[in-house]
Amino acid sequence: MIISGAIICDINGERREEIRIEDGVVTEIGSNLSGDEKILASGCYLLPGLVDTDVRLKDTQLNGTNLEKLSRRALSGGVTTVVLASDSKPRIDNEITLEFVQQHRYLSHGATLEASVSALNDSGALSNIAIMLKKGSVAVHTSTIDDYNRISRIAQYLKMADKTLFYKAEEKSLFESGVMADGAIAAQLGLPGISPMSEVVHIASMIEIARYFDIKIVFKSVTEPRSIALISDARKSGVDVQCEVAIHHLCKNDSACLGFDSDAKIDPPLVSETKRLLLIEALKSGDIHSLTSLHQPNSDVHKDITFFDASYGTTSITEYLPLLYTYLIKGGIITLNRLIQCTSQVTGNHIGIKSGEITVGSKVDLILFDPNQTTQVTHHHSLYKNETLQGRVIMSLCRGEITHL
Repeated sequence: MIISGAIICDINGERREEIRIEDGVVTEIGSNLSGDEKILASGCYLLPGLVDTDVRLKDTQLNGTNLEKLSRRALSGGVTTVVLASDSKPRIDNEITLEFVQQHRYLSHGATLEASVSALNDSGALSNIAIMLKKGSVAVHTSTIDDYNRISRIAQYLKMADKTLFYKAEEKSLFESGVMADGAIAAQLGLPGISPMSEVVHIASMIEIARYFDIKIVFKSVTEPRSIALISDARKSGVDVQCEVAIHHLCKNDSACLGFDSDAKIDPPLVSETKRLLLIEALKSGDIHSLTSLHQPNSDVHKDITFFDASYGTTSITEYLPLLYTYLIKGGIITLNRLIQCTSQVTGNHIGIKSGEITVGSKVDLILFDPNQTTQVTHHHSLYKNETLQGRVIMSLCRGEITHL
């Protein structure tokens, strides 16, 4: 099969060449390639599939139906590899649960589904991390742990296995008492706010853990500019820590919560416009290393209620690439190859896979994206509901399998 007419774009930039695919592998890149089966893709970009490492299932319920739906919908958003956060119900903290996820890893016409392992089980004890990593978990995932003896043991497992810690920094005593970011909008709505210290203090402490044990930590869905500054300074001194930010915190601010719109209640919460602009600058400067759709959909019963009682989360993976293109590329924030770096190469590195580059010999996880078409956000519980986004994913080639979208 030959894809002709598309602009190939990866971390190395853009080039207009044809590409030959055989048995799920790129075998030739050049001009005027001959072959019987040709896909004409004039006006489209051929991109490496995106890798999203911070994804949750509907209502956090881990079941076959939700896994199948997520697998298909991810491709529509340009995501060919999905990493499930471990804080599902049931939690991904044992071999049986992991095996269930892995049974759905390679669904036909769906994205590849991977799983992180929860550092702690439901009772708060350490999971069998070593076994879970050997069985195929791609990373260790946790939110704040106050017991530094447990943190030390987790660090030792990570060091032995050379795996990454996905760490969501939040002070539970502060987070559980609020429902949106502390600030003028929270005060205007009369809703309890969450202090920025909820994130910053734990990032500061975990940087020292990373420094002492020489482990890799990706701080998940960071929202505070101060946190980003701490991570940047640590990296300059050789600490292997990285900053992930969700697309929502780059596109929207906490004014989206006005009118008590529960679709804008996400975790971590949207921040002020001043902070949003600082996050944009951090993305431009390279202090934000990776991005996520932070997909966390909910049923009507969990969203069509008061803002205070509504569940956190929004649906977003189906429109992920059009969201990125509309807000970051068309908005002139970053280039397309820089976007591929943040959403494919770096996120792939976090889980030990090579992605972000289209070369001879690379496996075929590719996306055909038409920037001239549009994508309408129709889901009634999306933060972007009723928006018209620029661009549409028209085809995916995941594990070499062609899926028309």
